[in-house]
Amino acid sequence: MSKIHPSFLASACLSLAIAIGGVGLPAGSSVPLRVVNSAALQSAEFAALGLDEQLWGGGGDRSSLIQAINYSLRYLDTPTAVAAYRQYPVRSITRDRVRRSLIRFRDLLQTTDSAAALRSAVLSEFAIYQSVGNDGLGTVDFTGYFEPNYAASRVSTAEFRYPLYRLPPSLSRWPRPHPTRAALEGVDGLQGERGRLRGLELVWLRDRLEAYLIQVQGSARLNLTDGSTMTVGYAGRTNRSYVSIGRQLVNDGKLPEAGLTLPAVLAYFDQHPNELNTYLPRNNSFIFFRDTGGAPATGSLNVPVTAERSIATDKTLMPPGALALIHTQIPFLNPQGQLEPQNVSRFVLDQDRGGAIRGAGRVDIFVGTGSLAGDRAGLINNTGQLYYLLLKE
Repeated sequence: MSKIHPSFLASACLSLAIAIGGVGLPAGSSVPLRVVNSAALQSAEFAALGLDEQLWGGGGDRSSLIQAINYSLRYLDTPTAVAAYRQYPVRSITRDRVRRSLIRFRDLLQTTDSAAALRSAVLSEFAIYQSVGNDGLGTVDFTGYFEPNYAASRVSTAEFRYPLYRLPPSLSRWPRPHPTRAALEGVDGLQGERGRLRGLELVWLRDRLEAYLIQVQGSARLNLTDGSTMTVGYAGRTNRSYVSIGRQLVNDGKLPEAGLTLPAVLAYFDQHPNELNTYLPRNNSFIFFRDTGGAPATGSLNVPVTAERSIATDKTLMPPGALALIHTQIPFLNPQGQLEPQNVSRFVLDQDRGGAIRGAGRVDIFVGTGSLAGDRAGLINNTGQLYYLLLKE
């Protein structure tokens, strides 16, 4: 989560885009798509697609959705948004139209009292654009990401040995291609002080895989040994391509492709810790961090991301800050305290991007902060559909 970071969300970066299960549209709602000035978005019918039931009832969370809308409106009032929409490939989807759509939808959230009432208003006032997905038929692979919460130290100790690094001031002048991960931090992750990263240590983690996963996620909330809390966020990256360690484990026959999840990858390295020296150096993409002063996790639009209400997509194709509707599966705790996937139709804001999130068929859902969020994010690995809602012209 960051400005241009690979908001790599655990599952995205671990290649959990492998679709092992799928959720289609509700019965009777499959419709042909019609091209609208873009290979990525096409007009779609909305008649049979369920709306966001989670907005009403005892567990309703309209306030979080309204907050996410306000964050998008903050972004849309910036020069960055003006520039982004100047380049957006669908001429009919403009910054002004996205902005007006958010304001009107926010009004509807505050004045309607049921999914049926909201549905009626949306069908009357909004046009629907569907992502063509990865097959031209609207199939989208969904994964999840989260903000880790780990213990850390401001100083290196025998227990806390694995650093996160600040952005090198001279990075723009480094010869290309940039150094490999092994050249920067060593095969064992402990040799950074011997090269270009010397003196750039920001904070130290006790576990190498935790430090690596913070690079995967792009941000973290850290409980420091002095009793304080530090938040870190993306500051920059090398120009090396990302390589999924999950995919590497599958390719080497160490894990089965079916059922590849973040928990499975973590369990493998828990049982084979020495293999971190083999697999982590295969990913040469290296992320640098900054102290964000306690700020919440922030997406590529430079506004906070909201749990279960913010998504990451390919921003060369999808409208930044826009209102979307996702139809897929998300795991929730059942009465027995176990995570169980449930079908959801959920309104979200497109507020992030990721180096591993490319094409019209990829979406990452921000799940929240902490270990439970991480468990849930690591299990999101389903297909579904992605829609954008804009006021009719």
